[in-house]
Amino acid sequence: MRVFVAGATGAIGAPLVRLLIAGGHEVTGMTRSPAKAQALRVAGAEPAVADGLDADAVMRAVSQARPDAVVHELTSIPPSLDPRKIARDFELTDRLRTEGTRNLLAAARAAGATRVVAQSVAFAYAPGPPGTVHVETDSLVTNPPKQFERSAAAIAELERAVLGAGGLVLRYGYFYGPDTSIARDGSLGREVARRRLPIIGGGHGVWSFIHVDDAARATAAALSNGASGAYNVVDDEPAAVRDWVPALAQALGAKRPRRVPAWLARPLAGEYGLMTMMRAQGASNARAKTELGWTPRYASWREGFRGGLG
Repeated sequence: MRVFVAGATGAIGAPLVRLLIAGGHEVTGMTRSPAKAQALRVAGAEPAVADGLDADAVMRAVSQARPDAVVHELTSIPPSLDPRKIARDFELTDRLRTEGTRNLLAAARAAGATRVVAQSVAFAYAPGPPGTVHVETDSLVTNPPKQFERSAAAIAELERAVLGAGGLVLRYGYFYGPDTSIARDGSLGREVARRRLPIIGGGHGVWSFIHVDDAARATAAALSNGASGAYNVVDDEPAAVRDWVPALAQALGAKRPRRVPAWLARPLAGEYGLMTMMRAQGASNARAKTELGWTPRYASWREGFRGGLG
C-alpha cells in the first residue's frame, strides 16, 4: 500500500512512518520543514516538503505520491502551552484542522486515494453526568470555555469534512511518551518535576491517555480495518487527575504534587485549565478494539508512565 502521511515528523507521524515502513508500505511523508526532510529519507520514506495551508503545494505533493491512503496528522502545537492563552497557542493548529483538512481531502480525491484517516481528539465531548465515559456516538462540545471555542469548532469541522468524505476519524487521548509534553524532557513532565502542576480542588477531572506508539499502531490498523466513522484511541483506564498527577511525579522521581483550591488556581489556569483539571471526562476504546482490531500495548497509563515516558 502507498501511504501519504501529512505531518510525518510530529509526535504521531514519526512513529507511524517507522511502523508503516517496517510493515512493507511505501510511504511519502509530508513536512513543512526542509530541515526534517532528510530524517524522513533516512527512515526510509520519500519526503515531500509542503505547508498544509498551501493548497497548491499539497495538491502537487499528494499527486506525485499517488497514494492509496492519506493520513492527516497536521498540527502545530507549541512545546509548552499556557492554559490561559489556549486560543493563541492553538491558532495555527485550528487552521490546519480546517483549511489544511480541506486541502488534504481535495488532494486525496484528485489522486484517487481510497482511504483517509485523520487525527481528532477524545477530550472534546459535551459534558455528561458525573462519571460519564464517552463513546463515539456522544455529542461533541457545543458550549466550551471561551478560550476553547474556536478550537472546538475546528475539531467539529474537521470531523464533518472527513466523515463526509467517507474517511475515519481517530479521537486520540492525551499523548504521552517520546516527543510529547508528557515525557521526561517534555514541558508538562518538567512542570510536574518542579511541583508546578498542582491538583486543583478535589482533582476530579478525568483524562484518557494514549502512548504515542499505541496511537501509531491504531492509525496503521485504521488503514485497512474499520468502516468510516469516529474511533476513540485511548487506553483502557480513564484517569482521575488526583491519581495520574501523583503517579507521573513518582515515575519522574519527583516529590508529590501540591494541592490548591480552585479559587487560588483560577488566575493561573483560566477557565479552560480548571475545566480540564476538575470537570474533564474520559472516553471508551471499545469500538476501536472491536472494529480496528487494535489493543494498546500500554493498557493503562500506570504501566505506561513507569516504562514508556522515554
